Amino acid sequence: MSAGEIVIGILILLSAFLSLAAGVGIVRFPDVLTRLHAATKPQVLGLAAVLVAVVIAEPSWAVVTTAILIMTFQLLTQPMTAHMIARSAYRTDHVRRDLLITDELARDISESGDDDHSDREDEERADQGR
Repeated sequence: MSAGEIVIGILILLSAFLSLAAGVGIVRFPDVLTRLHAATKPQVLGLAAVLVAVVIAEPSWAVVTTAILIMTFQLLTQPMTAHMIARSAYRTDHVRRDLLITDELARDISESGDDDHSDREDEERADQGR
């Protein structure tokens, strides 16, 4: 067994551990925001470990550029996706507000006058009128 194979094995085990940690976090954490944190952080690090293992196993320019592209797109899209899911969960009241230390989004929404709750109330009134 060569040193490269040992490093590849360690990276794959690290990725498997991070995937397990993400799965346990999704099941055990109490609300959407903490579950998103558990799902996104280990997932990105696990993917990076697997990509490094693939590059070590097959060191060619095609593999390296593909791994860089995959990681770049993942780093660009994963935080944005988590942010949009968290914002949607917040606006639809799927967030446990008692777990928030500071609620900056509520302050920003109240200052801008953009209250999603008034839209929901308008829809409920329209449904009752039918």
